[in-house]
Amino acid sequence: MVTKNSEIMQDFTSILQNLTEKERTIIARRIGLGGEKETLQDIGNSYRITRERVRQIEDVWIKKIGRIIKTTKLSKIQEESEKVLRMHGGLLIRDRIVSALINEMKLDSDIDSEVIEMIIQSNFNINKSKPQLGARTHFFFPEINKKLVNEVHKEAFKILKKKGDIMENSSLYEMIKINLFSQFGKVETVLIDSILDIFTDIVKWEEKYLGLEKWKILNPSTLKDKAIYVMKKEKKPIHFVELTNLISNHFGEAVKVATIHNELIRNNEFVLIWRWIYVLKEWGYKPGTVIDVIVDILAKAKAPLSTDDIIARVLKTRKVKNSTVYMNLQNRKYVQRVWRNMYRLKEWVIA
Repeated sequence: MVTKNSEIMQDFTSILQNLTEKERTIIARRIGLGGEKETLQDIGNSYRITRERVRQIEDVWIKKIGRIIKTTKLSKIQEESEKVLRMHGGLLIRDRIVSALINEMKLDSDIDSEVIEMIIQSNFNINKSKPQLGARTHFFFPEINKKLVNEVHKEAFKILKKKGDIMENSSLYEMIKINLFSQFGKVETVLIDSILDIFTDIVKWEEKYLGLEKWKILNPSTLKDKAIYVMKKEKKPIHFVELTNLISNHFGEAVKVATIHNELIRNNEFVLIWRWIYVLKEWGYKPGTVIDVIVDILAKAKAPLSTDDIIARVLKTRKVKNSTVYMNLQNRKYVQRVWRNMYRLKEWVIA
């Protein structure tokens, strides 16, 4: 089997000899053989023909080389491309199918991806998408339901917009399956994943989440947005100095510690839970002192709570010592001890 870049290029170049000189020149310019890849418009301008005419010529020679490849060792790449497509529901964006082929066939990592793409495109059983605003180039089997593709995209966008925040892939996919079942029956998870890869207005975040491209969390611009981005990624309380370093490393820009600290102090999206350690308010944390937290806990309780119970609940939202909680329980302005180690709010606080 052909696995080396040089062997693939040699076989591919040999196949091109079956084309006319004009066809060879166009294909070389289209995929960048020996130079920069050129657009249909660039090539059309040089021949004084329309870009659509160049596309028609391209379609002709792709069919020619497709028939020839069937009789060569390169046909293995065509066969594997079909297997990869099936594994992903019958549809896959260009970068993912090329990458998957390189991995599956253990091809050289420096292989010319444009040539691999051309070999995939020459497979009569696989279609290549036409340029479309807001969509990535992708390959698909002819039987793929285009209406399903559009409805999956519309449903995902609608669900994400309504939620207003990123969602785990698995949760979003299940909702899409349920909402589209009456119209399309069972839709495979791998196909939903492949479909959503096509559209640029839906973005994957940390591989596990999806959101809308226009959201600040996925495209942070201000320091506040970048701080939220990093904290969501880390998923844990962070010291403001560590947060500054993480922002600098992730976004490749110098950030002053004092500047970040000021952002954390003046924006209520962040909550201080211990000395210089911050969390996101959306994680369920509330701003305030330890006594504020205790008052909130006792206000929600239907009965007096023990010292241990109160300490455990405070530690869920504040990174403090047990002794700090105990000291705050001695605040007789707000807290009343009803019997040994059992506490409730003072009557005036409840009222």
